Amino acid sequence: MAGGARRRVVVTGLGCVTPLGTDAASTWDALVRGVSGVGALEGPEFAALPVRVAAAVSGEVDPGDVDFKERRRLDRVILFALAAAREAMADSGLAGAEFERDRAGVAIGSAIGGLSTLLANHVAFLAGGARRVSPFAIPMALANMPGAYVAIKHRLRGPNFAHVSACASGAHALGEAARSIERGDADVMLAGGAEATTVPFVVAAFANMQALSRRNDEPARASRPFDVERDGFVMGEGAGVLVLEAEEHARGRGARVRALLLGYGASADAQHVAAPDEDGAGARRCMERALRDAGLAPGDVHYVNAHATSTPAGDRSEARAIRAVFGSCADALPVSSTKSMTGHLLGAAGAVEALACVRALETGALPPTINLERVDPECQLDHVAGKAREVRARVALSNAFGFGGANSSLIFAREGG
Repeated sequence: MAGGARRRVVVTGLGCVTPLGTDAASTWDALVRGVSGVGALEGPEFAALPVRVAAAVSGEVDPGDVDFKERRRLDRVILFALAAAREAMADSGLAGAEFERDRAGVAIGSAIGGLSTLLANHVAFLAGGARRVSPFAIPMALANMPGAYVAIKHRLRGPNFAHVSACASGAHALGEAARSIERGDADVMLAGGAEATTVPFVVAAFANMQALSRRNDEPARASRPFDVERDGFVMGEGAGVLVLEAEEHARGRGARVRALLLGYGASADAQHVAAPDEDGAGARRCMERALRDAGLAPGDVHYVNAHATSTPAGDRSEARAIRAVFGSCADALPVSSTKSMTGHLLGAAGAVEALACVRALETGALPPTINLERVDPECQLDHVAGKAREVRARVALSNAFGFGGANSSLIFAREGG
């Protein structure tokens, strides 16, 4: 707030669409039970690919008040964002409520945006020329359209951003949305990320980078962060949206405060388009900045939801960074990667994992890293391996790191301390 004290930011609503469920309750239940959302990619379009596993969203997604004609032209990434935002608004108590919508905004990130729309229209163009290209192709494909549609549907006329920073997009959106509230630009922000990328082109592209697991015969065991036999990440999709509010705004309307968002850090490796710092220097700076922003010491953190995608280099780098930041505290600091169950949701990952941190703080259950059977000696940490752990954590840190060296860390605290 200009000329005044920084305002505290709280979380009042949660919503998501993931490979584990089309709402926050079913997703959280599956996470705590250690259920894998990874399956085989069915259909002839995937048959010739070297990778034929992914974590896709299944079941009906409810985007809210969208008629059939409009729904048909919406890209899936927009549908996912609308569904997650609808749930988050209802959870926060803002759906149908009176509040100052000029001071309520949206920040929803996406690494790729409406790629399915672009691909389909490119095929149509090649087959039939310019007349076959939809007039809705560009509006449906733009990376800011998930957030734009959320703003339109809920009449939120405050700041509207679309953060595009690869796999850190959703976490950056949350952090920067919190900044908007802290400095007084908004009282409410719907923030998070959305992605819809389980399409042959994307799978083939990541496979050719040697980034994806090739455990085609064992889909449920393919995503295995920190395990010595990990061989790449599993493509996932979905959306996560959190309602962030200025604390005084939330208290003033009698809202349930689910958690506090105490700290946010961002950094750049500034080293490579895809590979992380081997020693985790960029991730270390990011976590340290989040701790400083929150006014906390390393010993104040009780749980880390790691970015840990199940790639050999990435997991090692993050483990080294956690050791560097937390020192001796790392020996008793529970760490898990929910990507072992959801796959890697790219731009939505940071938001869904932030949601998992909030639920872990609320419930006292830390979700596990499944498929972690033999820990890589270079990734030795206090892993929550195999099954959930009961820990009454008060502070949780969530990491999200992306291609190009984009890093983001968020720190949440339990309501009531």
